Amino acid sequence: MLSPAPAAVTSDPQQLVVAHRGASGYLPEHTRASYELAILQGADVVEPDLVLTADGVLVVRHENEIGETTDVADRPRFADRRTSKVVDGVVRTGWFAEDFTLDELRTLRAVERLPHLRPGSRTFDGAFALMTFDEVLDLAARSTTPDGRRVGVLAEIKHATYFSGLGLDPVPRLLAALDTRGWTTDDAPVMVQSFETACLRQVADGSGVRIGQLVEAGEVPYDLVVARDPRSPADLVSAAGLAAASRYADAVGLEKGLIIPRDPTGRLLDVTPVPRQAHDVGLEVFGWTFRRENRFLPLDFRVGTDPAAPGDLAGEIAVHLAAGMDSVITDHPDLARVPHPAAVPALA
Repeated sequence: MLSPAPAAVTSDPQQLVVAHRGASGYLPEHTRASYELAILQGADVVEPDLVLTADGVLVVRHENEIGETTDVADRPRFADRRTSKVVDGVVRTGWFAEDFTLDELRTLRAVERLPHLRPGSRTFDGAFALMTFDEVLDLAARSTTPDGRRVGVLAEIKHATYFSGLGLDPVPRLLAALDTRGWTTDDAPVMVQSFETACLRQVADGSGVRIGQLVEAGEVPYDLVVARDPRSPADLVSAAGLAAASRYADAVGLEKGLIIPRDPTGRLLDVTPVPRQAHDVGLEVFGWTFRRENRFLPLDFRVGTDPAAPGDLAGEIAVHLAAGMDSVITDHPDLARVPHPAAVPALA
């Protein structure tokens, strides 16, 4: 079990606040400053996304395409590295981590991925360097929450099938990093998650750390697509699908619409059976991703009409906790720590 949290928007002491790419609602994501701010804000866990460099080093970026989150486009030295690739069946154009050595990536600086929604964060463009996975693990290992608990890490493997096809299998590198720190058992302050299933099974075979199966509404993991697995998106969150996941995973990370869907106007509908079915087979339920901007909130919790304006994030989180979510993955960990009225709209 990752370190339990004190009461936040819930009275349940087991609820965890996971800082999505750090405090990424305030500072450019996946930077040391973003992770440090998240820890100061009371996050129990920080969540790095893992991609690989040309020389096989795990670095933390939301995607292997780095044009959206670094200043690489402003570096004439790397202009000829802009290219198009097919990643998980989708054509992407830009600059890719796997085409750079670690030393080259260290010359770049992070920029805000959503500048139109987060102009405050944009003012820090160019201020922070990129980080390796090892550096995030070291930061967590020497950090504690404001009330003295150890900080956990929820590490997400990105594009495992794609990288393995390049001869850059991320799993052995991840396991080596954890093994160096003795984080190899289910009581280690780490969980490994991915949308792809094969890499998670590989982690389960090579380590005792806890595992989270991510699920996105309407999507099938790319490794299953490659394997011509006949399961549909609905199959993955059925009772049988969740039971299958429970044979290698400890938790399921659900896109929040799989917990409470929305109608065409953006209002919340009734709770789905997915959280209950996950609990029935022993899976914890993590929900993602909770952000304060109206653009990301259901209509029920928006404040005003400006998409970039802050709405009632604590209210949205509280409703999902009442619906069976155990822990929250959020860009704004401080707001998940704000006490919220006990009365929550009944959606079930």
